[in-house]
Amino acid sequence: MKIILKENIPGLGYKDDVVEVKDGYGRNYLIPQGKCIIASDAALKQLKEDLKQRAHKIAAAKAEAEAAAKAIEGLKLVIAAKTGANGTVYGSVGAAQIAEALATLGHEVDRKIINVKQPVKMVGAYVATIKFHKEVETEVAFEVVSEDAPVAPAAEEAAAETPAAE
Repeated sequence: MKIILKENIPGLGYKDDVVEVKDGYGRNYLIPQGKCIIASDAALKQLKEDLKQRAHKIAAAKAEAEAAAKAIEGLKLVIAAKTGANGTVYGSVGAAQIAEALATLGHEVDRKIINVKQPVKMVGAYVATIKFHKEVETEVAFEVVSEDAPVAPAAEEAAAETPAAE
């Protein structure tokens, strides 16, 4: 079944994308929830006209996403977590903690657009992908450290450079 998405759905597509889904998923979940419409000829014509009229808004949103990605690009986050004696994190570090760490640096990012490629359950270095727009994404490196461990010299240098830059 071909459908037109009315909103972004992770793993399926973005708003105004035409995608193919199984009939049951479309009829029993997506359409009743108001997340899509059936891609009839009339609906596709209407979508094409809407996209043509909104082209400048879409371009502005993409430019804004590119600016946000450029601001975050190259950042190295340090996230402190409670750990056991062998470096195992109690629970795990996820998108919410990464969004919180970015917010402390002055970058507001919704946790829903952050994707951590692997489960973070040990102390170490990892990479997360932030997808600002369907065509704009960036990777952010982050390091998980123990709350009990002393602050790393690199983190102290970064903290010392931040006030000097202002």
